[in-house]
Amino acid sequence: MSDLAFKLCGEYQNGERFEFPLAEQCVIGKEASAQLVLKGWRIAKQHARIARHAQQYFLEDCGSLAGTYVNGQRVTQYGPLQDGDCVVIGPCQLVVKRVAEDEPELGRLQINNESVEAKQQSASVAAQREQALLLAEHVAALHARLVDALELRRKQYSDMNEAVLRLEAQQCVEALIAKSTDLPPSLCKQQLVQAVLDEALGLGPLEALLRDPGISEIMVNSPSQIFVEMQGQCHESAAVFSSESALVAIMERIVAPLGRRLDDASPMVDARLRDGSRVNAVLPPIALKGPTLTIRKFPAKRLVMDDLLAFGALSPTMAEFLRCCVQARKNVVVAGGTGSGKTTLLNVLTNYIAPQERVVTIEDAAELQLNMANWVSLEARPANVEGEGLVSIRDLVRNALRMRPDRIVVGECRGGEAFDMLAAMNTGHEGSLTTVHANTPREALNRLETLVLLAGMDLPVTVAREHIASSLEVLVLQKRLADGRRIIHSITEVCGLEAGRIQLQELFAAEVSSSGGVVFKGQGLIPQIFSEQMEWLDQRWFSDVA
Repeated sequence: MSDLAFKLCGEYQNGERFEFPLAEQCVIGKEASAQLVLKGWRIAKQHARIARHAQQYFLEDCGSLAGTYVNGQRVTQYGPLQDGDCVVIGPCQLVVKRVAEDEPELGRLQINNESVEAKQQSASVAAQREQALLLAEHVAALHARLVDALELRRKQYSDMNEAVLRLEAQQCVEALIAKSTDLPPSLCKQQLVQAVLDEALGLGPLEALLRDPGISEIMVNSPSQIFVEMQGQCHESAAVFSSESALVAIMERIVAPLGRRLDDASPMVDARLRDGSRVNAVLPPIALKGPTLTIRKFPAKRLVMDDLLAFGALSPTMAEFLRCCVQARKNVVVAGGTGSGKTTLLNVLTNYIAPQERVVTIEDAAELQLNMANWVSLEARPANVEGEGLVSIRDLVRNALRMRPDRIVVGECRGGEAFDMLAAMNTGHEGSLTTVHANTPREALNRLETLVLLAGMDLPVTVAREHIASSLEVLVLQKRLADGRRIIHSITEVCGLEAGRIQLQELFAAEVSSSGGVVFKGQGLIPQIFSEQMEWLDQRWFSDVA
């Protein structure tokens, strides 16, 4: 055995584990030349370095943007490393372990071999899927027997204490399993009990995915095909539903408490879970492969600007400028494509609203979570089966004007409510915020123009543009990069109307290199909207590298 004294026991957020022996010197990063190659967009090419001096190991951060953390504290240098020290680099946790005397020597771990890794991951998913299918066969039978035993269809169990009901159901399932003689010995009975309870009282195999903090989106294409999004990338999950009817039952369980219906007459529905996660469900024949369910998870921890900075989504200078915009009551529109992080940024910006202000938020499905006392949340309502009872976003915007708001925050403008929202921005509700789907600042203005014309006011295009130019002040463009990262791609000022065209002035922009590196830069232009409030700004923000 060699004289190595320590090793690193690594684990990614998705559960993938590895071990790496410490030698004289170890460079940690994502470039191929590093001794320990880690995956993840938050990992720098050369992120950190571990070196040995006098039989002891010392850690040094190589100037990475995301930073290196030891035992919960961000460090630039740390040492000597001790047995049990926890080092966090991007999505990976490295625990320092002393090598036992009888432990065989480890070779250099080739975790940067993507083809081998992909094959191993595929084999692992296949094995887990096989186990999940075997589990699902027995879950379906036990679920039916549990329903009959507890008479769940006749009980108003939604009114019962959840803990009491779950305990009663668990005892019943354990008794049913004890009497079963057809269960294979390889099946974990504890796992089977949990799966039956999840299907009977929870959301079935989705429960484990919802509990996983590394998963941001769940996409059920069919009962036997589920994908998840982790760190901006889609991966196939081993989870499966026991049957199509089980999946439909879960979908109905989600929408029923909200007064929504999901049937042949209403095959599509938008809803939300108790934690605020957004849900979309579609039934056949609209969905050709079977019932389809999409859940965008609500983060357990409410993000703040420091989190976006740690993710590399923007620069500190851009963050300070956005803070000034919100606190100075500038009207802001966040634009971007689907899944680019518009709502997340909108939620972060509301942190800068003064606590004494009254805010009304208006959404299709409530997602915004403001950390303030004087906040009213309104949610739109679709029409019922008879086509009555519709309460649109536009209705809510008009009603909000009568609720004495200091600011109005609309989750997304996608119809005629854009006209009312812009009118509110220009008539005493300065500092209001909203989002719109667009890929560039100019496209965002064109879309707002179209939405204003959809309001049915029969306005000339010139009047619509004047309405936008006089109301809107700042456009923030969000983008999702190819590797899944979400960044603020540009911050643009709206400078009024000239020769029938809305003039834009780009203040900050992100330059994305072919290798995936991102550099945020100021464009050297001072915003006109702060001409009377220059004390809010540091002019160096706009000329220096942001």
